[in-house]
Amino acid sequence: MEGIREVLEGHRQAILAGAPCPAPEAIEADVLARLGEAARGSLRAVVNATGVVIHTNLGRAPLSAATLDAMRHAAGYTNLEYDLEAGERGDRYGHAEAPLCRLTGAEAAVVVNNNAAAVMLALAALMDAPPARASGPAGPATPLAGPPEVIVSRGQLVEIGGGFRIPDVLRRSGAALVEVGTTNRTYLRDYEAAVGPRTRILLTVHRSNFRLSGFVHDTPLEELVELGRQRGLWVVDDLGSGTLLATRPFGLGDEPTVQERIRAGADLVCFSGDKLLGGPQAGILAGRREAVLRVKRHPLMRALRVDKVTLAGLLATLAHYERGEATAEVPVWRAIAAAPDASRARAEAWRGALGDLGAGCAVRPSRSAVGGGSLPEVTVPTFVLALPGGAPDALLARLRRADPPVIGRIEDDRVVLDPRTVLPDEDEALLRGVREALKARRTTDGP
Repeated sequence: MEGIREVLEGHRQAILAGAPCPAPEAIEADVLARLGEAARGSLRAVVNATGVVIHTNLGRAPLSAATLDAMRHAAGYTNLEYDLEAGERGDRYGHAEAPLCRLTGAEAAVVVNNNAAAVMLALAALMDAPPARASGPAGPATPLAGPPEVIVSRGQLVEIGGGFRIPDVLRRSGAALVEVGTTNRTYLRDYEAAVGPRTRILLTVHRSNFRLSGFVHDTPLEELVELGRQRGLWVVDDLGSGTLLATRPFGLGDEPTVQERIRAGADLVCFSGDKLLGGPQAGILAGRREAVLRVKRHPLMRALRVDKVTLAGLLATLAHYERGEATAEVPVWRAIAAAPDASRARAEAWRGALGDLGAGCAVRPSRSAVGGGSLPEVTVPTFVLALPGGAPDALLARLRRADPPVIGRIEDDRVVLDPRTVLPDEDEALLRGVREALKARRTTDGP
């Protein structure tokens, strides 16, 4: 009813301003259009032609066909917490644990709803007592005179998208933050000097969306692990995006893999399921069995766990890695691995398909970004279709009004569309949106 009232009020105001009274059919068409728009809802599929592979504002990682199929099948009844062999209650966390351990080399693993939750849960679960080492069972001999402490380098106190700040997460977990080193250089001796009777965790944090360069030093994870073993402390590694594939072969520099951080000996490695992994939104904790068991037993675990549909999608995504087909089947890695010549051929095909509307379009070299807070400042070569110049902001707005909306970017005062991030079956939708936008501009601005 609200939509109908808004349409009628709009026509009323136009008539009062001197516009002619519209025909009843025109009013009816406007009402139906408004109702159709409302029924569609606000969350819509879009064509990502920005060239940003993991675009946070556009839903991060698109999912593979197998992942989508698995999520659809899981929408009904499943054996989420049912042991089919025994005919009794089963372990919901065991479904993902086995493939995660096979892929990463971890002793155990568990999945929660995102990486921020994974980090908070790791800290909350490990603060109560030190790990059980060769010296005997875990647990402080005397109560602590104050909150447990977590030591972290000043150069890793990051804020990422949405105002997510590491110091805030530490406080919410109940820990006291102990900063060591300086913004650009932190040594092992800084951590050693800060360890006290209340210290429980040594934390490392991936810088995610920025880099430090020049006169810098980070303490290697292996050195922190050794310190943790000597002093009876947990070592938690917030890896951020997390990747199971080596990034150098794709021209992305050296991003540490989850496997490498597990081998370095961290008690827990926390990373995302929906960024470089390329699956649905999830946070993954992998590492030593004792640490993962503490996480599973913590009261927050139930509040932060994932549902059956997300779990099914994650399992299907992990299966791509186990079968060695991630670069062909996981859309994020397929986009990263795409050769520039493939982008050029696709952009040329777009220009040809536009016919006369393509006059003034140009195919030219550019760069695509990985995005998603991963691999900051790292780009890969691509080719883009540059649309005819003039009023690029207005043209972008017209593209966003297409169905589905087409999202591009402005480069050198022209709207450009990057094939790297347009899914294989979206070409016609993109071309339809571009044709409508260019025709509307001709109607408004002239040829």
